[in-house]
Amino acid sequence: MALTIGIVGLPNAGKSTLFNALTKNDVLAANYPFATIEPNVGVVGVPDKRLDVLTEMFHSAKTIPATVSFVDIAGIVKGASKGEGMGNEFLSNIREADAICQVTRCFADDDVTHVNGHVDPSDDIETITTELVLADLQTMEKQLPKLQKEAAIKKESRPKVEAWEQAKAVLEEGKTIFSAGLDPEPLHDLFLLTTKPFIYVFNCDQDQLADADFQAKMEKLVAPAEAIFLDAEFEAELAEMEPEDAAEFLADAGIEEPGLDKLARVGFDTLGLQTFLTAGEKESRAWTIHKGDTAPEAAGVIHTDFQKGFIKAEVISFDDLVEAGSVAEARAKGKARMEGKDYVMADGDVVEFKFNV
Repeated sequence: MALTIGIVGLPNAGKSTLFNALTKNDVLAANYPFATIEPNVGVVGVPDKRLDVLTEMFHSAKTIPATVSFVDIAGIVKGASKGEGMGNEFLSNIREADAICQVTRCFADDDVTHVNGHVDPSDDIETITTELVLADLQTMEKQLPKLQKEAAIKKESRPKVEAWEQAKAVLEEGKTIFSAGLDPEPLHDLFLLTTKPFIYVFNCDQDQLADADFQAKMEKLVAPAEAIFLDAEFEAELAEMEPEDAAEFLADAGIEEPGLDKLARVGFDTLGLQTFLTAGEKESRAWTIHKGDTAPEAAGVIHTDFQKGFIKAEVISFDDLVEAGSVAEARAKGKARMEGKDYVMADGDVVEFKFNV
């Protein structure tokens, strides 16, 4: 399951610096030789310490984390929805993303010009949001009349018309469809931008990273969405380091978790995703599924044949496996469960699927 997050922001917000740090992140270097799929797409591993434990327990040759793809988009400017700057070319690149990560500049630096002449995070966020709303409104105004004509003949299209009209009313108020809590399913055919969840990254200087009052103010500005505070330059330096040096660097700076790690993790949570684990001599691996997925659906993520021929799944919770020390010992202690087609997967389940094809 591919998870894609589009990175947006005004020019000089630190978007490219952040993206470069993401693509240089060495989490995947050993396992994904083509970690950069194309110049503007980077694949990042979702940090998961459980995989290291399984790799050691099973003496796995490889450790493969779940992944998030980040798509870097050209800087957006006022009027993008009307074709200014990269305009609609920019907008089309993020229509198929699962979520939007908005990078907002907070740092002051006279050597780095701001497109509006001054640094104002709330103003920048409003600019981006407005352009996305206007782009969706254009799409809606173009497509809605066609659906209304269709609904005049086909009664089954009328509920869809109502959903579209409701969405149009939200956009006309300058709000995103996601923030209004509308069901995105009837709107799927439109590939709207504002149906996606937003993650806000505030690119700060070191003083701002230590300023709790400033961060509380920014969090309030974007609530209930998640706010992430980082220094993109710092993250870029961190990404170039060896893991041991990076850990020491973080400790000296008093930072518990790198901003890039948090960004990947928050992206996962925002989209209602979780992982299950498989382990053996060949590899220990995390697989991405939606919260609420059943065992056969999880099996299908590995291979469609696993889902079609699903018989049962042997499931051991990660904590039980660690406590037991091995699969054999977990079985002996009654911690290994045989689950059927109705079993709902839990985060961190260590699974072996039984199937027949």
